[in-house]
Amino acid sequence: MMIDSPRIAEPAIAPALPTAKARLTGRLVRAAYVASLVLGDFVAIAVAFVFAYELRSVTERRPDQVTSLGEYLPTLGLLIVTLLATFALMRMYLPRRGMSRIDQLGALFTAVTIGNVVAMAISAFTLRGLDVPRLVLIYAWALSIVFVWLVRTLIEYCLRVARRAGLDPERLLIVGAGEEGTTILHKVRSNPDLGYEVVGFVDDRRDDGPAPVLGGLAALPELLAWHGVGEVVVADPQLTHAQILDIVAICDRGRVGVKIFPDLFHLAVKEVSPSEFGGLPMLGVRDVSLRGWNLLLKRAMDVVLASLLLVLLAPLLMLVALAVKMTSRGPILFVQERVGIDGRPFPCVKFRSMRVDAEQHTGPIWASPEDGRTTPIGRFLRRYSIDELPQLVNVLLGDMSLVGPRPERPFFVEQFSRLIPRYDKRHREKAGVTGWAQVNGLRGQSGIEERTLYDLFYVEHWSPAFDLKILLKTIAAVIRGRNAY
Repeated sequence: MMIDSPRIAEPAIAPALPTAKARLTGRLVRAAYVASLVLGDFVAIAVAFVFAYELRSVTERRPDQVTSLGEYLPTLGLLIVTLLATFALMRMYLPRRGMSRIDQLGALFTAVTIGNVVAMAISAFTLRGLDVPRLVLIYAWALSIVFVWLVRTLIEYCLRVARRAGLDPERLLIVGAGEEGTTILHKVRSNPDLGYEVVGFVDDRRDDGPAPVLGGLAALPELLAWHGVGEVVVADPQLTHAQILDIVAICDRGRVGVKIFPDLFHLAVKEVSPSEFGGLPMLGVRDVSLRGWNLLLKRAMDVVLASLLLVLLAPLLMLVALAVKMTSRGPILFVQERVGIDGRPFPCVKFRSMRVDAEQHTGPIWASPEDGRTTPIGRFLRRYSIDELPQLVNVLLGDMSLVGPRPERPFFVEQFSRLIPRYDKRHREKAGVTGWAQVNGLRGQSGIEERTLYDLFYVEHWSPAFDLKILLKTIAAVIRGRNAY
């Protein structure tokens, strides 16, 4: 075994096993959650089918020939059973922590589509005498996705409230007390609705940290048992492959979940696929660069969506322009040089939210909370990212994309390129109006290292679905306005 140096903290350093009452409460919360999901799905699917029937009846040209709803009950029963079975097979009744609503919507789209196809195939053999109108099937498919998602969102919210109150805790142990482990700890503490309770760190090289270091790697089996750990996060880039495999094996024997936090500054995180080289098995690195059809598809999405948004938002843009002009002297728009694709500079346009002489005495600096340089309306515009709406014009001109790494000024790019490994790689794609880092709250004066990690993840894992997910999450991020100033 590769791990050694046995060292374990005294029991008093960290909380002992959870009490029987706490374990029972957690089980009851999870059982109630699963039961609520099943019942909620049942009701949502049934209501969606009834709505689909009524909607088709309203649009039917000859209502006297519409089949009564009662005759479709066998089909509805088959559809409900099939969809519930599909959800169960796709593990959608397992309590999860940290799954976004957008990810849940995507999973529901796939599951409901598969379930409907299976249900209709079975119906063709078992219910031959009943021909369900295609409109009813289409409406029921679409409404099932929406209704099930809304019901599950409500149930998920209740679960988050329960976890925030400490009713369903999951004990978490972090391997590695360095910068990566500290990042995990801060994420957990800033998201109490995930229900994680960090019991401490495991590290052979450090004895202190923002949470207690409970022991070395050799003490891991005892620590898992002593503290009732349910999940382990490996966040130590200096561990060897053999040590990581040992940790995974120990967690597997203890029936403990394990996640590995990738360090993008030591390991190149890329998607791989099976390949071969003269008959030898290989792992081929997936080409995620935007070329050919991918580039054309992304550009088409940018042009269509940016044009649509500019038309829909035109009244708002005019009101904002008028407000900027009336509340402070200076131009309505603020044009600033930013660094885009391949390191090329371009003029980035925004609504002016600061005084004209904002950097006359300070030079280039980042904005800060309660920044005295903002105009009377500027703080509101920055709080809800309204000042960035004119960048839709940059998208149409081809300087930017709707989704991508946020562009920085040349002054900061030069600094970050020297300090942060692989920082320049974020310029392999066009800068974006929104991005993966921004929708995860990394704005303002958040750490540039962590922000770069998110940007590189996006560059290396681009897909149309990923762009759509980020655009949908942007709506919630703008409403929250976290770290926007």
